[in-house]
Amino acid sequence: MRHRLRFFLRKLLRMILLLLGVSAITFALMCASPLDPLQTNVGQVALGSMSQEQVEKLEAYWGVNTPPAERYMGWLSGVARGDFGMSLLYRQPVLTIIGQRLGNSVWVLGFAWLFSGALGLLLGVLAGVYRGRLPDRCIRWYCLLISSTPAFWLALLLLLVFSVWLGWLPIGLSVPVGMETSAVSFLDRVRHAVLPALTLSITGVANIAMHTREKMIDVLESDAILFAKARGESGISIILRHGLRNVALPAITLQFASISEIIGGSVLAEQVFSYPGLGQAAVTAGLGSDLPLLLGITVITAAIVFMGNLAADLLYGVVDPRIRRGRAKS
Repeated sequence: MRHRLRFFLRKLLRMILLLLGVSAITFALMCASPLDPLQTNVGQVALGSMSQEQVEKLEAYWGVNTPPAERYMGWLSGVARGDFGMSLLYRQPVLTIIGQRLGNSVWVLGFAWLFSGALGLLLGVLAGVYRGRLPDRCIRWYCLLISSTPAFWLALLLLLVFSVWLGWLPIGLSVPVGMETSAVSFLDRVRHAVLPALTLSITGVANIAMHTREKMIDVLESDAILFAKARGESGISIILRHGLRNVALPAITLQFASISEIIGGSVLAEQVFSYPGLGQAAVTAGLGSDLPLLLGITVITAAIVFMGNLAADLLYGVVDPRIRRGRAKS
């Protein structure tokens, strides 16, 4: 019990330091941005027609003349109380906006994460089993092609094929245009989330498949597999009992590490499909100099990625009891 408590306290300390570092870097980059919040959101023509008093009120609202250190410490003290501030663009609490946008993104991110992990593991195992043969060459060709394809280009291609040419799926947004929220069905939300999720799924497969392939090849060439063959075990039994068991830990690591890649890819995918998710909100906050909203999104997404890695660490002990016993002894 004591080692588990030390483990969680150590992870908690690392998460706090990580979030502090991420927020400080994000704040510094926003302060160094050449974008003028007033000109970006109000416009030069509108500013020229305003009185000096109105301009000063706008500068106070956007915090133009407030020292950066004072702004950051004010934001940090509010976060310590559970208050992430008000969005300067939406004029709503930051956590409210993040909750709404994250609710939309869950459809896309969840499906993409599960589908890319399952498909990547399957393709990696097949490529490792059929090393050097036609299935292996096809899978490697696919992975190399996808890994060199920009996410936004793939999103545009899927949009052109399935929405414009075939007309099977909607062009964008998360709900049908002009429909009241109460009238939107579950199927409507799924249909609008298919293309963004498919884009992220396809781009996330390559890394998992190639790493799983290499690990599977190492396992199949080991002395343990040679001994299993000498005992008369069949090929399917060797793959299921020995191959999958040994590639499980690397697969878990890659699966949970891909959370950050999927979240990063969602920024481009949601922009192409005009999907009102967390990625699009981050772009809007960055271009609009909405510092509280951008800081909130950055910290929340960093916490999600960290929790994913923590979940992977906890699953290691479930998959391989030797790791759990090793922690107990330490």
